[in-house]
Amino acid sequence: MRLSVLDQSVACSGRDEGHALRDTLDLAVDCEALGYHRFWVSEHHALPTIVGSAPEVLMAAIAARTTRIRVGSAGVMLPHYSALKVAEQFRVLDALAPERIDLGVGRAPGGDMRTAMALNPNAAHGAEDFPQQVLDLQAWTQGRREHGITAHPRPPAGAAGPEIWILGSSDYGARLAAQLGLPYAFAYFFMDGQGVEQALGLYRSLYRPSERHPRPQATICVWALAADSDEEARFHALGRERWRLDRQRGRLGPLQDPARITEQGFSPEEQLQVDASRRRAFVGEAQRVAERLAELARALELDELVVNTWAHDPAVRRRSYALLAAQFGLAQKRNPSEL
Repeated sequence: MRLSVLDQSVACSGRDEGHALRDTLDLAVDCEALGYHRFWVSEHHALPTIVGSAPEVLMAAIAARTTRIRVGSAGVMLPHYSALKVAEQFRVLDALAPERIDLGVGRAPGGDMRTAMALNPNAAHGAEDFPQQVLDLQAWTQGRREHGITAHPRPPAGAAGPEIWILGSSDYGARLAAQLGLPYAFAYFFMDGQGVEQALGLYRSLYRPSERHPRPQATICVWALAADSDEEARFHALGRERWRLDRQRGRLGPLQDPARITEQGFSPEEQLQVDASRRRAFVGEAQRVAERLAELARALELDELVVNTWAHDPAVRRRSYALLAAQFGLAQKRNPSEL
């Protein structure tokens, strides 16, 4: 069982947004030491909560500070960009960190449509070109000539180049990944897993083997928070619970301190929503969280899970990842008690 990480560089109240990016770098170093397989970073725009807007830049910094862990995007929102420019960026990353780079791509805007139009004036039609963009990426990242153009720096002879993943939370991404013979990652945490069985079933049943991936390769990204006790975990999960409620009302901002949320409390209506979400959440004492994650992986026939964790205190996140690493028996260089 492999465990990997998705980090979204979440801004927290009381600290500047740059702190979120620096914390991402520190977390990547810790997770490599703990034995995690991949460390992925996301792309969002014009959001005051998730401030990782340039995954390719952040990936370069992470790759420079690590030596083993795979480093990837989850993902580059491809319709915003020229496929050639993305290929060049990831060819550079692959040259700097050979055989460690994942190129996860999605077609969602990663923000509102006004922002999407600012990134690409043709954004309204960009999603229609997504399949062709992925095909072009495959050629250019592998060093092949496409449309009379080669992306540089070219890989050494025999090198595979960045591993392309299709990201999604619907049947569309599953079908495209299957058609192109590419790995597929389902964003389980988007809608608390709704549609995951159907998406993975379509991906596996429709899969067309490719040279690099003769068999389907799938994973899901799950939000989880582990602590030394259920009470502690639930306390630190309050920030994300508050954020989800506020997002429904169009109020976005940095992650709030759970102590402040405790003082303010939830309205009766909000408490009903929070109680319902808690019944589905992977939040609690580490052993129980690990058991539930392992049960989910078995049910979906997965041998890898990607874990996403938010907490107002960076030490709480590091502790959560350390506890899960210990529960799953990852090859650690540190004891969780040191974090």
